[in-house]
Amino acid sequence: MSAAENAPIGWESAALDLQKAHAITEGEGVTVAVLDSGINPDHPALKGRVTKVGPDFYDSDGLTTGDQGYGVHGTAMVSDVLKIAPKAEIITARVINDSHDEKIERSETGVSPIAEGIDFAVENGANVISLSLGGGVINELRGDELAAAARAVQKGVTLLAAPGNSGDEDNEGNYPAGYANVISVAATKQGGQRADFSTVRTHNTIAAPGVGIMSANNEGGYRPVNGTSPATALAAGVTALMLAENPDLTPAQTRAILMRTADHPPGGHNPLVGAGQINAASAVGAVANPPKIDTAPREYKGDVKHFASPTGAEKVSHAPLETELVTIGLAVAGGGLLLVLCGGLLFRKSKRQRARV
Repeated sequence: MSAAENAPIGWESAALDLQKAHAITEGEGVTVAVLDSGINPDHPALKGRVTKVGPDFYDSDGLTTGDQGYGVHGTAMVSDVLKIAPKAEIITARVINDSHDEKIERSETGVSPIAEGIDFAVENGANVISLSLGGGVINELRGDELAAAARAVQKGVTLLAAPGNSGDEDNEGNYPAGYANVISVAATKQGGQRADFSTVRTHNTIAAPGVGIMSANNEGGYRPVNGTSPATALAAGVTALMLAENPDLTPAQTRAILMRTADHPPGGHNPLVGAGQINAASAVGAVANPPKIDTAPREYKGDVKHFASPTGAEKVSHAPLETELVTIGLAVAGGGLLLVLCGGLLFRKSKRQRARV
């Protein structure tokens, strides 16, 4: 790693209490799989630190390393993981492209590149899978991706994904962050509040810094990046620190610790930032005594209800519904419907009048 260097660390270091966490571990012995748009392995922040570059599961565009539009996002995300866990091993595979218009190719009949990438990561010894990706609206649930995520979790691999950056627009949902067995990472700005763009969803698990994160530029140097993507990469790095201290943590225990040690928002868990902005030092310090969470399968015994124990996540309560806003919304919707109906009647009347003439 003679030529390797870490990406510059900004406000996220203090926000995550990273210095204290690094005094304990830097991620030794943990493998993080970054499934993204490919990488530039020769960037100083990555050179000599990527153990394996996997297949290009997204190859419809024919791009390769060195081509413009290849590896921009992926290079940045790997550098963000290594910023938090500099001694972790990295494996990568290309499952998306760098286009803002069409980041994920979803075939009608073929297997999702994301599903193939998850299986590849598990087969190659990943302990953590970082998915700073997603696309489409909330109804784009893919059975092959869900099954691949389930296989990974069953083998003890923790998955983290980005919920998206449409919180200040149409707030579209996002998979794979929406899968129940994936940790959804919202983005925060300085102060710990939700970044304006961070997608709001009830499945948001935790949050991490996602504004102005200095990340590796594919063509050299560094640039500030905003999004739930860097937030997810940073959270994956924190997860690597946790597993370096306690390799026996299950995905359920990892999730529970991240949530319990986070800097909780006022009122508790909410769809904006989940359980709150993660704290690396507190999370690493808690792995020595993880919660006992029994997620083993249970044998079905006829008519007797015999279900597995809960995941260990504590019950959460959401802020009370703002009834005034709902009332206003219903009134506006009702008024709009009335206008539509009146317009329809006028249109029909006009047609009858024209017919008579």
